[in-house]
Amino acid sequence: MLKRLSVFLYGVLCYVVFFATFLYAIGFVCNLYVPRSLDGPPVAPLASSLMIDLGLLLLFALQHSVMARPAFKRWWTRFIPEPAERSTYVIASSIALIILFVFWQPLGGVVWSVTQPTAVIVLYSLCAFGWLLVLVSTFLLNHFDLFGLRQVWLYLRGAPYTHLTFSTPGPYRLVRHPLYVGWLFAFWATPDMTLTHFVFALATSGYILAAIQLEERDLVRHLGTQYSDYRKRVPMLIPGISLLRSRQRVI
Repeated sequence: MLKRLSVFLYGVLCYVVFFATFLYAIGFVCNLYVPRSLDGPPVAPLASSLMIDLGLLLLFALQHSVMARPAFKRWWTRFIPEPAERSTYVIASSIALIILFVFWQPLGGVVWSVTQPTAVIVLYSLCAFGWLLVLVSTFLLNHFDLFGLRQVWLYLRGAPYTHLTFSTPGPYRLVRHPLYVGWLFAFWATPDMTLTHFVFALATSGYILAAIQLEERDLVRHLGTQYSDYRKRVPMLIPGISLLRSRQRVI
């Protein structure tokens, strides 16, 4: 019972760290109420700052992708309790983000600056919509399973873990990855696009497109034709694009 309680408390701790990191990430990207944010005056030469930032983004991408692969999970659970695997992934991702927050180097520069009041409100609204879509998307499937709490709770109770059934609630009927759509809105919708923000948004968008390929490969292996059929019916990121392509073929 002590082991089960320890694993449960570990999972709760990992979730608390994640949620605090998520809230800080909003402030970091939007330059709101945090001591260190995405933008700011440059403190080092452009080339060295750019290399540091790309290295930090690469560190997060490697951690996030490698630890999510089934082969890594099978190896990793030889050393840690299986119910704690997801929580460990969550806290490792949080630590990678915290490292990025601490060592991020502003680059300066301006790519675009929108000053028209209505346009500024629209862009901030789209950014807020993106963050909200990210959070809502996790709850539409199972927020607590995604971040490891369900696993450690079942383990504490002595109940076996059961995999979630495949479902497509709400926006999952429009696009296969509404969570990633949310990230794209959150990263790109800004009235003040600095060079720093542009590099961040461009790099994270590239990572999202690459991560989708890896994630969908695993889903096809796990779910088979169920996911393959879903992938044929529903576009990846842009609602309605499949229907548009079908009409073009007919024409």
